[in-house]
Amino acid sequence: MKKLKLALSTGLMLGVSVVLAGPADDLAKFRDYYKTRFPDTQFADFVNGVYSIDAGSREQWESIEEFPPYEEYVDRGRKMWNKAFANGKTYSSCFKGKAVGEIRPMFPYWDAKKARVQTLESALNECRQANGEKPLKAKKGKLAHLSAYVAYEGRGKKINVVIPDDPKAKAAYEAGKKFFYAKRGQLNLACADCHVYGSGLKVRADLLSPGLGQVSHFPVFRAKWSGADKNGDGFGTLHRRYGGCNKQVRAKPFKAQSTEYRNLEFFHTYMSNGLEFNGPGYRK
Repeated sequence: MKKLKLALSTGLMLGVSVVLAGPADDLAKFRDYYKTRFPDTQFADFVNGVYSIDAGSREQWESIEEFPPYEEYVDRGRKMWNKAFANGKTYSSCFKGKAVGEIRPMFPYWDAKKARVQTLESALNECRQANGEKPLKAKKGKLAHLSAYVAYEGRGKKINVVIPDDPKAKAAYEAGKKFFYAKRGQLNLACADCHVYGSGLKVRADLLSPGLGQVSHFPVFRAKWSGADKNGDGFGTLHRRYGGCNKQVRAKPFKAQSTEYRNLEFFHTYMSNGLEFNGPGYRK
């Protein structure tokens, strides 16, 4: 805990400089911070989260990845993707003829017509509604399975979030950045406290993962979630994880696909530009 407190105090200057900078400067400082903090970790390997910075954890993870527990859920998502709606159309009809493997790297993006950030999960639910189907729950279950299939097909594609020269888009980005660096909850912690300044340090028995590359492996199968679910379904979306993090610092979480979490995803994903999508993933 003493190490974490020291990291938080010495990291304050990074937080101040990031708040005052524009997106390109934010990105450069974010990358440089992790390059200095973890000099033995290759940039491309940050997509593997804590397994990129800890050899012992990586060995266990690699053995699990030989028979990944998320495979059956990817298969469920594939069946959903290919099954026609009642009107005869499929999900692919909503994505302008793009191959499924091209869809994951499209998100998140700024939708100028709707004046908000569009995420993969929000687009999938809007596709359902446009075709006369009910939307799915946004944190877990069928939507997470569907998202897992799209993510799996998009593995290896580069993250390339664009912040348009649009005041509303920039405001959404800045709101996401503010969320990432703002302290909240009874524990008075920010996302950055754990995953920037505290990255690589331990909280109880767990190592805190770097914020760089964090979004790449979602949706994710977590052993913790699987154990808590009566059906053993451990899948969850990025917004489920955001909500869980808020609860852990004893702050009231926002709803999945809320404006707050969409803006956070916009900023958070932009910070991993240049890395590859490698979802779905497995985490403890």
